[in-house]
Amino acid sequence: MTQLPYAIDAETPLNPAELEVLRMQYEKEGDMVGVQTKFNYAWGLVKSNTRTDQHLGVMLLSEIFRTSPERRRECLYYLALGNYKLGNYAQARKYNDLLVDMEPSNLQASNLRTLIDDKVAKEGLMGVAIVSGVAVAAGVIGGILLRNLGRKR
Repeated sequence: MTQLPYAIDAETPLNPAELEVLRMQYEKEGDMVGVQTKFNYAWGLVKSNTRTDQHLGVMLLSEIFRTSPERRRECLYYLALGNYKLGNYAQARKYNDLLVDMEPSNLQASNLRTLIDDKVAKEGLMGVAIVSGVAVAAGVIGGILLRNLGRKR
């Protein structure tokens, strides 16, 4: 995926047993779940390669971000990472930029910004190629139709 040393969280999920330990602790605490337990579980979910896990992780981190102002800074990177992995690049960039504003020398955030920018550029080029392909196809079809109309006259 990438050679950026500080973006390793984007590529390394927990093993299933580790994630299960976090899930069990989260469920054990039930309605009285602590912020740290919720954060730990969300962290593990975001690191997962499974979209449903990543989505749940982002939801849990968003709850912490909204309800625990003192924990916002530590949520920012994983909110950015989770949104990046889900393909929500605008959201990923928003959270990552907030973290970079707070900590300009944060290497993880700097590396994640590079990953986000590279992915947006790559998908932007793919979008241009798709639109160009559609335009060429439309031109070819239009030309064939015009040629056939000319023959009928």
